[in-house]
Parts: sequence; C-alpha cells; structure tokens
Amino acid sequence: MAAAQPERAALKIPRRRSAARSGPQGAAAREGRIDYLELSFRELEAEVDAWCAKLAAKSAGESWKGVRTLVMLRQGLPLIAAVFALFKLGAVPIVIDPGMGLKNFLRCVVRSRPKALVGIPLAQVVSRVFWQKFASVRWRVWASGALTGRVTPGPEREAVAVAETAADDLAAILFTSGSTGAPKGVCYTHGMFEAQLGLIRAQYAIAAGEVDLPMLPVFALFNPALGMTTIVPEIDPRRPAQVDPAKIVQAILQEGVTNSFGSPTLWLKIKRHCVAHGIQLPSLRRILCAGAPVPAELWEDTARWLPNGQLHSPYGATEALPICSVSSGEIAELKQSARPYRGACVGKPLPGITVKILEIVDGPIATLAEARELPRGQVGEIIVGGPNVTQDYDALPEATARAKVAVADRSTSRSVAGAASEPVGDAAVVDTPPTSGGQNRASPGLLHRMGDCGYLDEAGRLWFCGRVAERVQTARGDECGSLGAATLYTEPCEQVFRAHPQVARCALIGLGPAGSQTPALVVQPRAAKATKAEHAALTRELRGLALAHEHTAKIERFYFHPDFPVDVRHNAKIHRLTLARWAATAHAFRA
Repeated sequence: MAAAQPERAALKIPRRRSAARSGPQGAAAREGRIDYLELSFRELEAEVDAWCAKLAAKSAGESWKGVRTLVMLRQGLPLIAAVFALFKLGAVPIVIDPGMGLKNFLRCVVRSRPKALVGIPLAQVVSRVFWQKFASVRWRVWASGALTGRVTPGPEREAVAVAETAADDLAAILFTSGSTGAPKGVCYTHGMFEAQLGLIRAQYAIAAGEVDLPMLPVFALFNPALGMTTIVPEIDPRRPAQVDPAKIVQAILQEGVTNSFGSPTLWLKIKRHCVAHGIQLPSLRRILCAGAPVPAELWEDTARWLPNGQLHSPYGATEALPICSVSSGEIAELKQSARPYRGACVGKPLPGITVKILEIVDGPIATLAEARELPRGQVGEIIVGGPNVTQDYDALPEATARAKVAVADRSTSRSVAGAASEPVGDAAVVDTPPTSGGQNRASPGLLHRMGDCGYLDEAGRLWFCGRVAERVQTARGDECGSLGAATLYTEPCEQVFRAHPQVARCALIGLGPAGSQTPALVVQPRAAKATKAEHAALTRELRGLALAHEHTAKIERFYFHPDFPVDVRHNAKIHRLTLARWAATAHAFRA
C-alpha cells in the first residue's frame, strides 16, 4: 500500500493527551484530545526496512527465510513493524498469547522450537531465566517496550526486496487461546493468509482509505494490505474487559473510525456507555464482533448508537477464519420469524467455504466415509473446509489427527475448496469465483473439526449451539441432534436464562461422568452482593423459566458465582469446565 498512497496515514499510536476540555463523551474526553504519533505508509515502510536491517545485522548475513521467530512484543509500532519485517524476509513469526499463564506459555515455546526471539526487555529476561525452555534460540533481537518505539529515523536505506515465497510455504504459527484445552500452534501458509484477506475484503466491502480501530492487536496486521489506517486503541490487551469505554468512544469520534474489531464483552460495554450518554458513532460503517456468541442486548437497538453502520458477527476460529458471518440487519429479520432460544445464528458460509454437520464423535474421524452426516435441523459437530482453513498443528500429529477429516472421495475435494460442484448431503456450500486479492487455492482434501456444536437451517444458515467438550450428556443416553434430547447444549439453554434481568452471565454445566450427568446452571448475578434469601428467590424464578422450555426442563440445580473465569484473549469465552469443577464442592440452590 506504500506505493499506492505513500503519504496517507498508516498508523496512529496514542502518546499523550492535550489540555483538558469538557465534552459529551465523558471523563476521557475531559482529559483532553488524544495526541498520536502518526506514520504515513511511506514512513511505515521505512520503519519496516529499518527493522529488516536490524534483523539482518543480528544474523550476520545468514538468511532469515524460514526462520522460526518468537515474537514477544506489546501492541504498537514495534509489533507491526517487526512482524512485517519478518514477513518481508520470509521468516516465520510465532505468536503465543502471554495471558495463557507462564506454564502453558513455556510449553508452547519448547514445542515451537524458535531459532530467533524478537522481544521487549522483559521478554529477553524471561528467556534467560528460563533458558532451558528457550534452548533453541540462537538470535535475540531487542525491541522497545514503548507503544511508539522506533528504529528510524536513521540513515536512508534502499528498499528491502521481499523474499520469494510459495503459496504453500509456512508463513506463521499462531497459537490458540486454549479455552477448552491445551494451546496449540496453528500453521498458516502464505496462500491461506491471502485467501483470508480476500474473504474479509469482499465480505465486508472494505475499501482503501478507511480507518480501523482493532481491539485485538493481531488484527492490525491486516490493515496495511487492506489500505486502512490503524488507530491503536487505549486498551490493555491482557485485560480487554477492563477497557474504559469512554476512551474508545473518544478515539472513534476524534479519528472518524469506520471499522473496528472487538469481543462481545467489549462492545457491550461501549454500547451501554453510548446509550447512557446519548452518544452516536456516525463514522462507523461496520463493527466486527467475535470471540463468543453476541448477546441479544448487543444486537438490539443498534440504530440508537450506530446510525450509519452494521454490527457483524464473523464465525470461525484460529484454525479457520472467517467461515460464516451475520449482520444486525439479518438478526433483526430473523427475530420476526425464527423461534427463540434455538442457538446463535452465525449466518451463511462465505464464498468458497463448505460447512457440514456430523454426528458427534469424541475420538478421531479419519475420513468422511467413517462419519454420519446429519440432515438440516439436527445438532452435531461443525466441520469446515476452504482455502483459508489450516491443515495442521505444529509438532502435534495426534492433535492434527483429532481435528482434521480427510475427504473420502478425492473427487469431492473440489467442493471443499469452493470450486464448481454439487453440495454433498446437507452441507452448505457457497460457490463463487475467487475474490480479488486472495488465492482461492484448492484444499488438499482436509476438513477442520471446529469443536463446536451446531446445525444448518433450511435456508443454509449455521446456528452455533456451544462447544462439543461442554455439552451435557444426561442419564437418558447420549442421543443428540434434537434440542430436547438427552444431550443439552450450552447456547440454547443459556439463552433462556440470560433473558432474566437479574442475570449478568450464566453457564450450563454437567455434574458427574458423561452419559449420566446432572445438568446445572451457574449464574453470575448483576447484583455484586446478594443474600441467600435473594439467591433462593432468583432460583425459583429461574426454575420457572427452565420449566417453560423442553430443552431446559431438566435443569433443577442453580449455583451462584461472583465472577466467571473467561479466556485471556477476548475475555468473552466462559470456562464452563472450570465452573463445573468448582460446583462439585459448592452449595447448590433448588427451587
């Protein structure tokens, strides 16, 4: 993008605030206007080239192509410039979420075998203290811990040539958050990144010249290729749920932000702030909200605070993103026709993506021939295929075998990649030509098991019902498929109770071994403190809601927890298995 619009702002990073003033945005605005360090695309490219020179100096002439490089940087300029420099040199960045805890983090380091480390001073110290875990590291490159840390200005350098890479070459290793299992390194190829970029650009009609405020740092890396200006938000990525919504609102209004990504937890806080203060965000064209199902409160009344835009919920995972997408306009239409409490609609598959629903199997599925594909309307495990769907985990062949399914008849692999063919069974296939800017390469014939439960409706829309690992299998057997059967799914059940005004969050859990579990509900009340009598009264009301619906009628036990454990990346995914272990020794309320 530097050649196309070299003087346009590529990146704005907050560094201070100007003199205080009064304003409708709240306390943050009264602290003063946000002052940004601004870099044009030309200046950002120069910073990237300066990083290339810094990296080359460290390797003493040895090529960086294919070098596994652990990136331990904070959000801001060093992260963006260093990662783009690594891509330019053909290196393989490794991104591990530090919020997963030290023990898990160090395990991921050992497994990923980095040859180089690019990190802030604290990261370098950690690598020395735990030197045995970092034994594979030969090159250590120090980076500033400041948001605005620069390698330039310095002597002008010739532009660095981009290393030649093939579409199937390993481009990066991105670790999952480990919300329902051990974190795993997901292998991305250059072709997958290109396909992902093309899908995002086409699905959301993103145009060069737009302004983005990404509330997950890794999403800022898409923006230079999309031609968008990146506004770095005033947010701690380690604790996104603690964000001050007034600061986000001020940045959106001040900089004319047109696009933003964040979790439902974040956007619910921002919406409530806007509604409470009578604020609208007229510049926003789209909000991408992902990481957990979007609650009904966030879907409702978007026009009050988002007059010129749409709220979108893309569905996917680290291994496959995006797969489907649904907008606030579509949700409003569905509300008029669809029955409530049937799961979360995540929309139709994107062009070139295949979605199938298989009968749930807890072990590996080698090929589609070994699986039973379910008809529309029945709940099973969601599996997906397409040019943006990753094919393996790094150094985890057993995990890869559990998560991937080979297409039995290789002649059907064209439908997996989105080429012209007929849908197989009740799979939803959107069949269009490749989008401009992305390679719609043929998949080698592997589908990815999302680890999610869901179903396809008659219109081909996908409905999310929860995680496979978190389903509750009661004593009536392990039949699945119907929402009223022996297996209970988290999302359809929790939707019933989230409608209660005193419930902030709730989680369906299973007590006992699978196949003979007792379903129960853990509730995080809106009231910070409540007496046992108040909990008992709320229990009676929740039990009444449970009895009103076939698929929740068996829920008789209720627990109250002050603050749910959630994932570190989005602060949105509830750790239900952790809550189940807690509930095993906690006091249960019964109506």
